[in-house]
Amino acid sequence: MSEQPPDEEHGHGQHEAERLSPMPPLPQTATERDQPRGAVRKLAIDLGPLRRHRDFRLLTAAQAITFLGSMVTYVALPYQAYQLSGSSLVVGLLGLAELCPLLVTAFLGGALADARDRRRMLLLTELSFAGASTVLLLNATLASPQLWLLFVVAAVMAGLDGLQRPSLEALTQRLVDRDEMPAAAAIGTLRFNIGEIGGPALGGVLIAVVGLPLTYAFDVATFAASLVLLRMMRAAPPPVAGAKVSLHGILEGMRYAAARPVLLGTYAVDIVAMFFGMPNAIFPAFAHEFGGAGVLGLMYAAPAVGALAATLTSGWTGGTRRHGAAICFAAAGWGLAIAVVGLAPRLALVLAGLAVAGAADTVSGIFRTTVWNQTIPTELRGRLAGIEQVGYSTGPLAGNVEAGAAASLIGVRGSIVSGGVLCVVGVAITAALLPAFWRYDAGSRESEPVTQTG
Repeated sequence: MSEQPPDEEHGHGQHEAERLSPMPPLPQTATERDQPRGAVRKLAIDLGPLRRHRDFRLLTAAQAITFLGSMVTYVALPYQAYQLSGSSLVVGLLGLAELCPLLVTAFLGGALADARDRRRMLLLTELSFAGASTVLLLNATLASPQLWLLFVVAAVMAGLDGLQRPSLEALTQRLVDRDEMPAAAAIGTLRFNIGEIGGPALGGVLIAVVGLPLTYAFDVATFAASLVLLRMMRAAPPPVAGAKVSLHGILEGMRYAAARPVLLGTYAVDIVAMFFGMPNAIFPAFAHEFGGAGVLGLMYAAPAVGALAATLTSGWTGGTRRHGAAICFAAAGWGLAIAVVGLAPRLALVLAGLAVAGAADTVSGIFRTTVWNQTIPTELRGRLAGIEQVGYSTGPLAGNVEAGAAASLIGVRGSIVSGGVLCVVGVAITAALLPAFWRYDAGSRESEPVTQTG
């Protein structure tokens, strides 16, 4: 990719031609990337795409900053809801409030990602996110903060996420080369890891030290930095074959996904794992067994610690071809680890189990993202990213409701253990029902994207 931004008034065809033009000499060539590496280097994360692609660097930095702030709010919002209501079920219902708008906007966001400039979509949604966080800040300064307003803002933020995420996911195909997709997926996971570790821990400290208003103010400030970096990126117009925003275009993406068992398998396994094995909604209640708000931050951060370890040693994923089986084993590992968390008598074992779960989820995520970016044609990437958004967001949001409801019936620990066990069973059933997904080989012809012609 040329390091000099093209004229944004050039036609789409010329933009694509420039993107596909030969790269200038680099410190490390594609041939050198393919040469055998030592045992340690084969495990280490491949940061090559960051060195080679300017816009990918800017996007990664912008999202790392804003995600840190979002994860601070991710802890503050349920904490405030629990503080105001004293109910784990109410915290779980926040997930239901988020789920409804997301189911609508994710499909719309996917269509927009294939028909509009993807960078501009990121700018508009980041600005809107900043406004929503500002409302949380103002509500927290009231003498009597309103619980209903937390539900409204949570729903708005989920809707914005549905509009933004497809454009964000679809940009990767335009910014890096096909053989760099596993590395790009790992780098994307790394920036999430940084936010997932630092954000909850920082959120717990900020809540305890400076209070909720300034905690929300931190999130607002991160959006300003993100917007500056996104403005520095070149435009990302839709592909030449990009579809107009329409119901027909959305349905076209759904038909494409429905006809491919490999894609269906990636969606189904993630939904199953997150629906049954996502106990986040009951962490505030679970934390009371071990010490309260400070421990709550550790619980939210622990999965990201394991995820970071898995990401930093993800170099091996580039040489793995059986992506379907890898996704299934990783998702089952998540479920087993969650079940152990529910049985653990000490905080150290709880955190260790959550770390293992985070590592397993990261491996699954790297392979899912690689499958999507390697098999879906660019003119459909946004719409399929919208479907993916529904999949990997519906599971956790519905899972929060499921966990909260189960906790009210069989207790906090019973909810966690049963969810982990049902996760393993669900993954096994999915693999049995979709044998093509289980057998998927990244080196086969099925791994090549099939371009739509009509």
